[in-house]
Amino acid sequence: MKKRLLFISCEEAQHICDKTQYEEATFWEKTKLNIRLSWCRITRAYSIKNGKLTDIVNNSNVECLKHNEREDIKEQFQNELNNQNHK
Repeated sequence: MKKRLLFISCEEAQHICDKTQYEEATFWEKTKLNIRLSWCRITRAYSIKNGKLTDIVNNSNVECLKHNEREDIKEQFQNELNNQNHK
């Protein structure tokens, strides 16, 4: 299958959209994506949903475990696992 210069598949457009969200896409990839977005409603919908997801993750107030808390949980889990194996 001959690859076209400006027209990309939906799958490739979605991959470039993901790269764009993480600021890893090149100028040429962004150009091809914008051409695809101008006429493909499926890619456009994917891009909108991807943008919303990125905004939600960036604006979330999620509190993660601290390193020492995570290590404590791992240690407790390992102890319980060892207790189960010895029974």
